[in-house]
Amino acid sequence: MRNIKTKVTEQWILPFRRRLSDVDALPQLALLGLLSGLVTAIVIMLFRLAIEVPLEYFLPGSGSESFEDLDLLTRGLLPFLGAVGLGLLFHRLRAPNRKVGVVHVMERLNYHQGYLSLRGAIVQFIVGVATIVTGQSAGREGPAVHLGASVSSLMGQWMKLPNNSIRTLVACGCAAAISASFNTPIAGVIFAMEVVMMEYTIAGFTPIILAAVSSAVVTQAIYGTAPAFSVPSLTMNSFMEIPWIIAVSVVIGIAAAAMIRLMTFSARFYQQPVLLRLSLAGALMVPFALLIPEVMGIGYDTVNQTISNELPFWLLLGAALAKLVITAVTIGLGMPNGVIGPTLFIGATLGGAMGLIGAAVVPEMASSSGFYAMLGMGAMMGAVLQAPLAALMALLELTRNTNIILPGMLIIVSSSLIASEVFGQKSIFLTMLKNQGMSYQNSPIIQALRRVSVGAIMDRSILRSQRTVTPEQARNMLKSEPKWLIIEGRKGPTALMPAVDLVRYLETPPEERALAEKTEDTENKDKVKKTRKIRKAEKTEKTDAEKKNKDEKEEKTEDPSIDLMQIPANRKDIAPVQYQATLEEALQAFEKSQAQALYVQRPAAPMIQRIYGVVLKSDIESYYRYKGK
Repeated sequence: MRNIKTKVTEQWILPFRRRLSDVDALPQLALLGLLSGLVTAIVIMLFRLAIEVPLEYFLPGSGSESFEDLDLLTRGLLPFLGAVGLGLLFHRLRAPNRKVGVVHVMERLNYHQGYLSLRGAIVQFIVGVATIVTGQSAGREGPAVHLGASVSSLMGQWMKLPNNSIRTLVACGCAAAISASFNTPIAGVIFAMEVVMMEYTIAGFTPIILAAVSSAVVTQAIYGTAPAFSVPSLTMNSFMEIPWIIAVSVVIGIAAAAMIRLMTFSARFYQQPVLLRLSLAGALMVPFALLIPEVMGIGYDTVNQTISNELPFWLLLGAALAKLVITAVTIGLGMPNGVIGPTLFIGATLGGAMGLIGAAVVPEMASSSGFYAMLGMGAMMGAVLQAPLAALMALLELTRNTNIILPGMLIIVSSSLIASEVFGQKSIFLTMLKNQGMSYQNSPIIQALRRVSVGAIMDRSILRSQRTVTPEQARNMLKSEPKWLIIEGRKGPTALMPAVDLVRYLETPPEERALAEKTEDTENKDKVKKTRKIRKAEKTEKTDAEKKNKDEKEEKTEDPSIDLMQIPANRKDIAPVQYQATLEEALQAFEKSQAQALYVQRPAAPMIQRIYGVVLKSDIESYYRYKGK
């Protein structure tokens, strides 16, 4: 059985992993994308069922979002007690295990090559369900992205794939999660690349598209092909509405900037105990739940009513402002709420309210408030996430109406510019990372280095050798014609030496070897040359008898062994790097160790590391210069 496993590993798994080290492994990445989408879809369906089943049983009205039908006492106690319960749970967890959501995924991508833990995914599943079921102002898309990214990352870790492939798998999981939540596969692809990865690559599109498609197929087989919202046929009645659309974009841009700034202000209290912060967030939620219960939970029922022109102006405006304030404050205090759902709610209600104003001013030309609600959803999503393309694709797929593209492009880009350029606000996720003392590095050089593993550029022509060898052993080693010799020490590899230097040493006469060894560490080359001239002159003056005695003495005293750390050679200090590491990690290893070369290793058995090759800093620079661009 063990022989069969070893044979399968050598013939299939190792070549598969080796191919994934490069940036052009499209067939392998495509297969992984399909698997990621299928697994993510199953996890997201379980997550949705864990939310919908208890709410449908517990809430008095029909469906899983009728918090408005609860009595006042229950509406007040439910979010407060739920927040206290979440605070107690987080209080018992260590700080690293409390991190959830899209921001955590971006952090792991930027600082840990996309490695996400099973414990973190379990925590996200529990708190994601708890926040929605207890009526917090939350969405399910943020937790879904974390879950999709986690299961895909864990799949890559289990398969021991290179880190560049794990990063791609994380993006596949994010796209599949958005696709499964909204039934919007294109928006899922753009969201993963524009918001999470913050880069577009040809090699990345193929697996991410396949992940989004396979996830959508599974979801549609269970929930049907209908989008997340019931959208009537919407269109812009007249081009005369364009000035009003721009005015709406200004209002939504201001609202998005206000939401991010309010969240940043609340984050100033992040150093306080987590139980205190979440209890305070629950207490602040109580008056909003009592007065405007529409802000509780996901709120997609309210969004559908807004699109269908069923809600009055003051309720729309009040719900929009209330949702904005309570969502921003509670997220800043550390409540594990999803951001995307509340963003769509705020945009829909605020856009619907602005649509009613336009209808009241110019009733003969104005489009329906539902039309402006849909535009508001896209505009708020684009402005808060600073992801205009993802927002536009979401708007197009949710409405399934090409007539909305032109006004949608205008309002999304305008609101995003208002938030970013007028008020200087970045994406809410980048702002949350900054509030936690972190940043997201996405320069072109770093992006290029993250796409490739060290296995793609390492030199495999190596041979491991003990420090001391006999001339015969040295000649036998050189028969395989290695390019590099890795010199072993007491605690592992200690130096890297060109094999040609050993060849040169073996071909050098013994008397010149002795001279070279004595002058190996001498920095003054002129002095070395002068010494050689003097010795050569002395040799010519000696008698034949003296030469014979000298030769006999050298034969008696010559050490039959060769110390590879003492012979003249261009040796390099060496440090380890894991086979799964990206070129970015390799550069970090160079800076940390100050080594001149890295040997690429991977565990072959417990306490045994197998070395696959070596990487020089010049190899990385050459790759980026000639291929990375």
